[in-house]
Amino acid sequence: MAGARGHLVDAYCHGVLPGDLGIGAFEARLPGAAAPRTTLFDSPAGFAVRRWCPPLLGLEPHCAPARYLARRRELGAYEAARLLLRGTGIRSYLVDTGEPGDLTPPKELGAAGGAAAYEIVRLEPLAQQVADTSGTVDGFLANLAESVHGAALSAVGFSCAAGPLADGSGAAHGPPGPVEVRYAAAHWLATRRVGERPAGPVLVRHLLWHAVAAGLPLVLRHRQDGPGPAAVAGFLRATEGLGTDVVLLPGPVHESAAARLAADLPHVYLAIGTDPAAVLSRAPFGKVLYAGAAVGLPELYVAGSRGFLAAMDRLVGERVAAGEWSAADGQRVAALVGERNARRVYRLPDQAGPLLGGR
Repeated sequence: MAGARGHLVDAYCHGVLPGDLGIGAFEARLPGAAAPRTTLFDSPAGFAVRRWCPPLLGLEPHCAPARYLARRRELGAYEAARLLLRGTGIRSYLVDTGEPGDLTPPKELGAAGGAAAYEIVRLEPLAQQVADTSGTVDGFLANLAESVHGAALSAVGFSCAAGPLADGSGAAHGPPGPVEVRYAAAHWLATRRVGERPAGPVLVRHLLWHAVAAGLPLVLRHRQDGPGPAAVAGFLRATEGLGTDVVLLPGPVHESAAARLAADLPHVYLAIGTDPAAVLSRAPFGKVLYAGAAVGLPELYVAGSRGFLAAMDRLVGERVAAGEWSAADGQRVAALVGERNARRVYRLPDQAGPLLGGR
């Protein structure tokens, strides 16, 4: 149903690799793990790339991977990325800059995609950088507070792994006390290696409450093999009413649990990049955001956005055909999930503005 089509805000993504890639390096960036003597081009992600990306580079859909990559090299990495990103329908990117690797920063991603781009600051590498340059516990804690609040001046949000909040210790979900924080910081600074990021529950909670105090939306990232969103329900309830929205990034395994929390708590949202049908049967429509979570390959932005829009089209068409939604309501739900919810939560302008990489 064409009425569900529209612009997207990608509420959580990363940069792309700037150089040309051979077939092995390209395949290694596709999600999943191939069995011996098989290829990741024979996977849902591989098929999606071959379906949606070749026409954007002037080739027929489903062309052979070698032919596609030859055309990619012929165009050059930047031109290929530009053509691909401008075929996504994404006009605002919210870029988590904490992913390791030589990835384009928000300003360059936005310029290539012809879109606005904003930074989401990952808290763990921020703490790691402060620890690498702080000589004492007092200096570390003071510099950490200053760095979090300084980052809030130019970013639109923060992100952090949710796992340390679900440590099973029965610890309180509010801010840890100063003595507890000093002990945890002293132990970590004394035992860490240079470049190591904090993972202990006390320091992570301390970081998160600094972010809550800054007032920007906070993304909680959930590993597919880790605890689900229900394990952080105590923290979510402790932050209710404080003025900070929390966006759960659950991945497919934990989407149902995240949808229940978003339905129960007014400041909790969830961001998804898969078929939205199951989530939209559980969560209020104003609580769901599109987030492709792509990293490295511009093709993953294309495959994610095209797949999501196609799934949204199917959902709206089925609901309208069944008489459950009006056509106007279907278009409104698609616009909320695809763009408007993210603009409201992250306080983005209604249209993609001329400035890239800032608020």
